[in-house]
Amino acid sequence: MELPHPTTPAGKAGLSALLDDPARGVVALDFDGTLAPIVDDPRDARADADAVAALARLAPHLAAAVVITGRPAAVAVEYGGFADVPGLDGLVVLGHYGLERWDAATGRVTAPDVPAGVDAVRRQLPVFLDSLGLADVTWSEDKGSAVAVHTRRAPDPQAAFDALRAPLAELADANGLAVEPGRYVLELRPPGMDKGRALTAFAAECSAGSVLFAGDDLGDLAAFDAVERMRGEGIAGLTVCSASTEVHELAERADVVVPGPPGVAALLAALGDRLTT
Repeated sequence: MELPHPTTPAGKAGLSALLDDPARGVVALDFDGTLAPIVDDPRDARADADAVAALARLAPHLAAAVVITGRPAAVAVEYGGFADVPGLDGLVVLGHYGLERWDAATGRVTAPDVPAGVDAVRRQLPVFLDSLGLADVTWSEDKGSAVAVHTRRAPDPQAAFDALRAPLAELADANGLAVEPGRYVLELRPPGMDKGRALTAFAAECSAGSVLFAGDDLGDLAAFDAVERMRGEGIAGLTVCSASTEVHELAERADVVVPGPPGVAALLAALGDRLTT
């Protein structure tokens, strides 16, 4: 299995650094749309089995492997099937964009208290959506430390998304929260943390010499930004887009573009092949 060729000089340097010194390399992955295919109901999402197997083969050769997701950490672990997998005994899952952390070594999740603003939004949201005439075409997901409103089931998902974006931003601001847009979803969550900050802190914790980050959605742009900043600090980086027909911003900035979760699985497998032969 051949490795894809980065299209940028910085990406080529990032891949070379990871292959030359994998023991200082960090591989960081988004969950939905990257490890797991996007589905109509987020509760039905499951990680691509080939991707998990490839990551388990690759991870022992790295400084660390980490999943950074907007989901609660425990949910990502369950839907990913990450617990008790040989080879993933050092895996870390950073949930809620880095506010929560699960370590395979202990099997425990550490998380902050849920902000009062999340509870307030949870109570207000049904009436709020009804007042906009969108209660019947949206679906709300309680993430514990955040609340998400999905428009994928609406007759016109993009129109419903656009109609909700400004009102939900006002509701979030009134309750001290931030809005994170995604693929036909708007998430109201605590401010102050994003995937870029989570990735930067984790890379520093690992004394990373190189960082690969793969993502598919708008929330992953902050991690792309972080990789670019780390490059300026002497840490080689490689950005990977798990491509879709719904979001194009990541593909325009990525060093490598692969065809969705199966492409991510193939990339991880190719890296494993190179590091085990």
